[in-house]
Amino acid sequence: MAETNSINETTDYPYNYTDDYEDEMCYRTNINKFRAIFIPVFFSIVVILSLFGNILVIVILSKYENLKSLTNAFILNLAMSDLLFTAGLPFWAYSHMYGWTLGEPACKIVNFVFYIGFYSSGIVLILMTIHRYVAVMNPFSDIVSTKGFYSVLASVMIWAVSILVASPAFVFTKVMNTDSDQNICDYNDSYGKLWGIYQQNILFLVSSVVFVFCYSLIIYRLLRPTAQRRKNKTLKLIFILMVVFFVTWGPYNIVIFLNSSSYFQKPPVKSSDTISACEKDTQQQYTISVSRFLAYSHCCLNPVFYVFVGVKFKNHLKKMMKSLGHRNTSIRSRHSRLTITSLTGGEELSM
Repeated sequence: MAETNSINETTDYPYNYTDDYEDEMCYRTNINKFRAIFIPVFFSIVVILSLFGNILVIVILSKYENLKSLTNAFILNLAMSDLLFTAGLPFWAYSHMYGWTLGEPACKIVNFVFYIGFYSSGIVLILMTIHRYVAVMNPFSDIVSTKGFYSVLASVMIWAVSILVASPAFVFTKVMNTDSDQNICDYNDSYGKLWGIYQQNILFLVSSVVFVFCYSLIIYRLLRPTAQRRKNKTLKLIFILMVVFFVTWGPYNIVIFLNSSSYFQKPPVKSSDTISACEKDTQQQYTISVSRFLAYSHCCLNPVFYVFVGVKFKNHLKKMMKSLGHRNTSIRSRHSRLTITSLTGGEELSM
């Protein structure tokens, strides 16, 4: 699953759910150079933004919100999922440049944690959408106002299911050596890779069905003359989070599904068709890389929409910034008083 293409060799691209099949007739020098330049830079930006944004969300929730609320529990779990997903990116960037040099136990653990982050994120968004659907369609339901134990139970279920679904990544990934003597961390055969691809496709499909079904009925309900406009504001944040998930992961899921046919046995290519086949392969690799960049940016986008769309988060952030500003002012004022006192006492205190 780690990205380990060398510049002059045609190796698998074993990073996340889909890989490039080896084709001895095509040398992917340009695409490998493209990946070698942009992947480390892009991942570095995503990691920095994701760490800053998601940690900020967790701090705001812990400081100003009631974590026993089911909605807040979902948002907290989503931020933690994005952080787990983010944790794998530096390893893949390093592996892409130098090969996998961290050993097989680390290979299994990094893959496992990465997949847990991905699947838990999708599961949380599905549950958030269903919860909001129930809140609009049946606002007096016990599910809407549930707190405490049920929030903990929902969190435990999210992570239990995510760990179960991600477990094949821990069992079937291993370190392998390529023709260029560069190690890669990946599923050990094509069947494992296909399992990873189709498993992700299923999650995306389920997410899309839930999204379309729930929000179609919600929008229909809110268009009624008796609907309260206030409800529309409560839906905006979760609606945008789901749309962002669909837009960022949609193209990538389509591309890897179409590319999955490359893992099945293919008839040999005639020498006269080699150039055409290689051109098609190059276009396919660029498409996979660009769609992957878009998909992996998802982990750093959620906090942005919390701040710009979520009214409470925006207010909490302003409150926290003011609090930090007052604290700095208080520290400077204290420093000035201590300095003046020290000078009047005949000695200067260095702070």
